[in-house]
Amino acid sequence: MRHAPRMERAAQYIHWMQFEPRLRTGLHNGSISVAFRRWRRPQVVAGHAYRTGAGMVRAETVDVITPDDITPALARDAGFADVRSAVADLRGDPELTLYCIRFRRLDEPDPRDELASTAELTDADTAVIAKKLARMDAVSKRGPWTSAVLEQIVSRPAVSSALLAETLNWDRPDFKLHVRRLKELGLTISLDVGYQISPRGAAYLASEASPHRPARPH
Repeated sequence: MRHAPRMERAAQYIHWMQFEPRLRTGLHNGSISVAFRRWRRPQVVAGHAYRTGAGMVRAETVDVITPDDITPALARDAGFADVRSAVADLRGDPELTLYCIRFRRLDEPDPRDELASTAELTDADTAVIAKKLARMDAVSKRGPWTSAVLEQIVSRPAVSSALLAETLNWDRPDFKLHVRRLKELGLTISLDVGYQISPRGAAYLASEASPHRPARPH
């Protein structure tokens, strides 16, 4: 039985947040369960799952606090030796609201990884992917970009995103953001350096290259 549609739906409920290496590592080795963030508006919702770059976590609680609310126990949960170190590490404008987020590590696979590993596609699967890519091209201020980025990843696996972006004359952050959209469809895999096409991505490109495949929708 094929589970790609179910996995694709599940992937839509996984969210993204920026996790610095210290926090990413601590959340997954169990030494950290709390993060502090200064935001104009909350960027995390209690009950939602988030990708850290090393796995997944769930936000258990999201509370508004002040630096004076950081206790020794809370500082230790955030990976700091004491309150002074935790307060000194607070980033951003002090006028912004300070949030305390408590996370729980999720010991389950990222749905994107399961989706990416799907090497067999039906004609309907291919048509759905093609339609989504066409929509991404149509709404982008860059114009059609999905084929160019996929071609870069196929021809230059494990090459730094900085070099791939330079080849296309893009800014690196913008390039990485666009690749993330392809990864949401299960078409690419992130490596320690650069990317590679996923089994699902390879199956899609092979199907698109077939002489019997209709043109991508516009």
